[in-house]
Amino acid sequence: MTPALIPALIPDRLRFAAARLVRSEHPLRRLSVPQAQLLADLSGRQVALVGNARALATTGHGAAIDAADLVIRINRAPLPDPRSHGRRTDWLALATRLPDADRARLSPDRILWMSPKRKRLDWTSASSPGFYLHPLQDYQALMGRLAAPPTTGAMMIDLLLRAPLAGLTLYGFDFFASLSLSGRRDAAQVPHDFAAEAAWVEDLLRHDRRLTLVR
Repeated sequence: MTPALIPALIPDRLRFAAARLVRSEHPLRRLSVPQAQLLADLSGRQVALVGNARALATTGHGAAIDAADLVIRINRAPLPDPRSHGRRTDWLALATRLPDADRARLSPDRILWMSPKRKRLDWTSASSPGFYLHPLQDYQALMGRLAAPPTTGAMMIDLLLRAPLAGLTLYGFDFFASLSLSGRRDAAQVPHDFAAEAAWVEDLLRHDRRLTLVR
């Protein structure tokens, strides 16, 4: 970065830090593309949403994942083998800080911050091209339906099915039956209701033909 660019960037970054600290939503939302624009970007596309279930590592779905028009992964998105997980990461949905090594490894074209915990949001993500900040009211509405804090995956399903996409295929979603590749916690140690999310997705499968769950 050249010295001439620094004065122009410092005010924006300081305003971001202050807004995040005091949980001032409006300045943070100004960094985000509008939700309508994000949904329009999905028009007519076949989307692969890749969860982090450990069971996915035993499959051979990698080629099908990479064949989608858009590949969306979640949080740190471990990729143990291209045969099971594919290689592409077009969009990355986050609810946790992303280490620099993972950011470089995944190299997403767009970051979506899904967590209501704005203090975890980092400047690198918030200032990245096409950044999207998920509205608090959408998070709260889904939490009301599930009677528990939704996972990042559930929030993404809810968001994506609002778009005029051609299809949404879920990979690596077994609702914690095989635990997660991204951590060692069991279902009792996380604040989500996986049975409620599984029932909710089953209902979506019955009513929205665009949705497919690869088991």
